[in-house]
Amino acid sequence: MNKQKARIAVLVSGGGTNLQAIINRWQAGDLPHGDLALVVSNRSKAGGLQRAEKAGIRNVFLPKEDFEARLIQLLEEEEIDIIVLAGFLKILSRDFVRRYPDRILNVHPSLIPSFCGDGFYGLKVHEAALEYGVKVSGATVHFVNEVTDGGRIIAQKAVEVKPDDTPETLQRRIMEQAEWILLPEAVETVAREIVEHESEGE
Repeated sequence: MNKQKARIAVLVSGGGTNLQAIINRWQAGDLPHGDLALVVSNRSKAGGLQRAEKAGIRNVFLPKEDFEARLIQLLEEEEIDIIVLAGFLKILSRDFVRRYPDRILNVHPSLIPSFCGDGFYGLKVHEAALEYGVKVSGATVHFVNEVTDGGRIIAQKAVEVKPDDTPETLQRRIMEQAEWILLPEAVETVAREIVEHESEGE
């Protein structure tokens, strides 16, 4: 039987604004090749879990004990095809990443290879960009491999840096103008490729 849709799991640690961008597109029918099936968090009070609950998506908190083993079990239960890291602040092991080649997506708030790698996350990225004096920043969606922010780039979008920017204002502009647009688009692109590839293989 041909696969009609790729099943998507989103991993979150915080408020889940990037998750919400994907939910919005999915609910609007603009994710035709993907189905949001699961949201997982390593924090019990993560806002992303509440967003998933409100949208009727299965949502699960996993404690740090045996986190990856429990996660793998969940992913297999739900027959997940794509894993999206959306503000997920836990480093996945090399073994886990290698288990899902070209199936784990991450959004990073800069134009990779600038301001990325170990230690660059959240406001630290924007602080570094402003300190360096760049005139353009943005966001990158990439596949995840064992190198932090080192996987193949799927999509990028540039955003202007303004002279009076603070890390907080730059962060917000990049989310609004790049991350929330780019991530759902990239998820649909990968979902379409999976569906088409598996259909061809029938």
